[in-house]
Amino acid sequence: MVFEPYDIVVVGAGHAGAEAAAAAARLGCRVLLVTQMLDTICQMSCNPAMGGVAKGQIVREVDALGGWSGIVTDRSAIQFRMLNRSKGPAMWSPRAQCDRMLFSLNWRQVLESIPNLALWQDEVTALTFDGKAVSGVVTRMGHTIPARAVVLTSGTFLNGTIYIGTDSWRGGRVGEAPAVGLSDQLRDFGFEVQRLKTGTPVRVDGRTIDFSKLLEQPGDDNPDKFSFSDTEPLTRQRSCYLANTNLRTHDILRTGFDRSPMFTGRIQGRGPRYCPSIEDKIDRFADKDHHQLFVEPEGWRSQSWYLNGFSSSLPIEVQLAALHSISGFEHARVFKPGYAIEYDYFPPTQLGYTLETKSVENLYFAGQVNGTTGYEEAACQGLMAGTNAALKLQGKAPFVLSRSQAYIGVLIDDLVTKGVDEPYRMFTSRAEYRILLRQDNADQRLTPLAHAIGLADDERMRRVGEKQHQIASLKAMVHDTSVSPTDANAWLEAQNSAVLSQRVRLDALLLRPELNLRQLAEVAPAVADAMAQLSEEVLQEVETSIKYQRYIEKEQEVASRLLKFEDIALPPDYDYFQLEALSYECREKLNRYRPVTLGQASRISGVSPADLSVLLLTFAR
Repeated sequence: MVFEPYDIVVVGAGHAGAEAAAAAARLGCRVLLVTQMLDTICQMSCNPAMGGVAKGQIVREVDALGGWSGIVTDRSAIQFRMLNRSKGPAMWSPRAQCDRMLFSLNWRQVLESIPNLALWQDEVTALTFDGKAVSGVVTRMGHTIPARAVVLTSGTFLNGTIYIGTDSWRGGRVGEAPAVGLSDQLRDFGFEVQRLKTGTPVRVDGRTIDFSKLLEQPGDDNPDKFSFSDTEPLTRQRSCYLANTNLRTHDILRTGFDRSPMFTGRIQGRGPRYCPSIEDKIDRFADKDHHQLFVEPEGWRSQSWYLNGFSSSLPIEVQLAALHSISGFEHARVFKPGYAIEYDYFPPTQLGYTLETKSVENLYFAGQVNGTTGYEEAACQGLMAGTNAALKLQGKAPFVLSRSQAYIGVLIDDLVTKGVDEPYRMFTSRAEYRILLRQDNADQRLTPLAHAIGLADDERMRRVGEKQHQIASLKAMVHDTSVSPTDANAWLEAQNSAVLSQRVRLDALLLRPELNLRQLAEVAPAVADAMAQLSEEVLQEVETSIKYQRYIEKEQEVASRLLKFEDIALPPDYDYFQLEALSYECREKLNRYRPVTLGQASRISGVSPADLSVLLLTFAR
């Protein structure tokens, strides 16, 4: 088979690769997506869920930008929950449990429906170069495929090694071969390559679980959805369950510590701190008499259940004995044991903000090869890498999001500025502008930007315009409507809220923490009639924007003030060692990381406020 030249070849069809290929093709590029197995496109290797704290915001941002992860999630969901409802709206985070097999099938159908996008089952073993620019890929079958740009999204497959107890073998997932050759080639080309570790728990046969001993965790009564498009919310759901380990479980697990690849030093890469293995948890938190486990179904009809929180690489017999000590799992059978996997990644300080590598032109990295973990983090990187690869080939300006515009901007800035020494996961605490970056307003923040470059279609932009009009109209009505003491005092007393001494506007009353918009509509019939015609999403946006207006304005003011310094450009080839007014550590870090703006330099560890003052005086013209 002879391959014609492609504009872009995407290597790997996980969450990053799928979004990268879809974005580049929708922007008009001729794209080839190469994957080892077409039947495992976007396979959910760990828990079959999308979203969660901060991760849910990322999925909504990907959707707002014209990506597909939100749509595929809605089409594959079996349960939906909005997390952190007891906290403020900035912390609300959507999460959906998915049908694992349906999720992969839906993604493949999406990719096969996109013009300009071709699929090829093979393994990329090497890249080809034209000087300092990438020029194509070489596959295991011996094909050389020319390309003007390459997006590498190989996940955990780069030199992957799987560990269970004292056994280990090469693999990207259990039963699947690793990707061999690329890491070594890129290391020889001058790239820094390091190792990370992740893990996964046993998959349990649901027919052997006693659910009567577990605590049921149903979905929301009125489930929402991820996509801002016209996907349908769930009308039926499957429940998840909660279980707990116990002291006997911990004692059993400790019997395998002498054969643990993590404790014996056979695994060198660091694992995710926020999602440790069960053996790591009982070792680090020896004072705890139990740890909570989340028992999650893997599909509508599947009997496979994911035991979230029980990740392990201990010997199989230890995993099974410990499992059987947990209430409800006394007679449980497993479909697949837990295991750890160690893999290569490229420290992301070797990338620019577009996710293009600094040393090789037109080569982009996205997903776990950048040291991140999580489907959501991978998806947004793939979207941005594919978008920027296409824009560069078309001679257009890069598409970069700032920290005040999106969680995606926070993630990429953290990666390219600070690097990682453990798998990076997004948290709300990483974002300085959480009130601005809510999950409910992602479309208003990002769809106009994506529409301007052709990534989001006209229908998405029309929906945003209609939503913004509805929000503005209702806000104006709430502002213009007032109630008198006669109208409202009896009602306010019933709500345990202070009575009025004079007429007060509804938006002023809404600032009271004990009142919400739906309640206030009870004393304002005209507002109630208007609200009846609007979606819950619009109503929530109006209430949030009024209640938190002062905080929103303050964050916007801070973001605008910092933006004046954020965009001060730093020369790409400047020798900072000649600036003796800078600390030595600062000069060393700046020469290594090559920040492109003063704002990026300010977030590098070791660059002090005094150093920033020197840089400002030197380069602000």
